Amino acid sequence: MVLRSEPTGRQLRLAVEMRRLREAAGLAAREAAALLGVSAPQISQIEAGLAGLSEKRLRRLAAHYVCTDEAFVDALVVMATDRTRGWWEEYRELLPTPFLDLAELEHHATFLREVQFLYIPGPLQTEDYARAVFAYRIPELPQEELETRVRHRMQRKTIFEGPDPTPYEAVIHEAALRIMVNDRATSRAQLAHLLDVSASEHITVRVIPFDLEGFAGAASAMTYAGGSVPKLDTVVRDGPHGASFIDSEAQLTAFRTLFHRVEDVSLAPERSRDFIHRLAKEL
Repeated sequence: MVLRSEPTGRQLRLAVEMRRLREAAGLAAREAAALLGVSAPQISQIEAGLAGLSEKRLRRLAAHYVCTDEAFVDALVVMATDRTRGWWEEYRELLPTPFLDLAELEHHATFLREVQFLYIPGPLQTEDYARAVFAYRIPELPQEELETRVRHRMQRKTIFEGPDPTPYEAVIHEAALRIMVNDRATSRAQLAHLLDVSASEHITVRVIPFDLEGFAGAASAMTYAGGSVPKLDTVVRDGPHGASFIDSEAQLTAFRTLFHRVEDVSLAPERSRDFIHRLAKEL
């Protein structure tokens, strides 16, 4: 069996879920291995995402782990047998792995919800806006890598294309709308782009204005990606050292609540469009 040298984010998520199922059943790796007729290290490789798992073996393990959630098991089977090599694979070894994992996550998401306070969400950025953001990095990126990152960010917009675009909702603070990451022309074009995309049926943009009273949620920035079943949802948060992917059930529940709390206090979509239009006229 050839082991993977670099599992994808989706392969790692499957591995995590298989380990959780085994641990919830109170079984050791050697007991799971005995069921499949393999060695305990092979179970460890599966649970580290280094080795794949056939549908037959996955279903045998799930039954042995007394998992009765059929929809969840079916979703795991899809993850285990999926052979998709998406557009993001062309960036492997060109960009950090989290860039690829995020694009893969967005591609498979059943819906996407985003909360941002300082930047326009990535999938809604214009090329000039994204270039200005990446150009501010310290140490500065070589020009070739900077353009590669911009191109990757623009390709993430493919989730909005085709006959079945991904439902997307963004809650954006006024600060992100007002911060000029480059010049006024870039900001005008970015706001105009937001107005254009928010007219789409599958994209909803909401605004949190500065003068909203009683709002203390400025630390709630997130990308919430819906899985094929709620247990496979994922939250992505940016930090000083890169993105972190969160998938524990308790934290997912907390972030669902947090998103709805932020959504509830934001302006309605039509009022948000009017708000963005007024800002654009000020520039």
